Amino acid sequence: MIKQDLIQRVVERTGLPRTKAESAVDAIFEAMKKALGSSDRIELRGFGVFTVKPRKTGVGRNPRTGTEVTIAPGKAVRFKPGKDLQMLD
Repeated sequence: MIKQDLIQRVVERTGLPRTKAESAVDAIFEAMKKALGSSDRIELRGFGVFTVKPRKTGVGRNPRTGTEVTIAPGKAVRFKPGKDLQMLD
């Protein structure tokens, strides 16, 4: 599923014009980006939780020369699915 599919589903379920549905989806994504950018936690009940976790400094190798390269620490977004979203085994 891509962003355009989400917009189409909003149009079908709400009857909103496509431009307004697109604005609504864009607003949601922008709010999520802003929250994750400031390391906030996003909890969507029944869907899951998005969190920002720090990544440690790593060591990699240059594939051409084989020399070790230090990988700078950073942040990564993690997603933990909610109970309603978890697939049954």
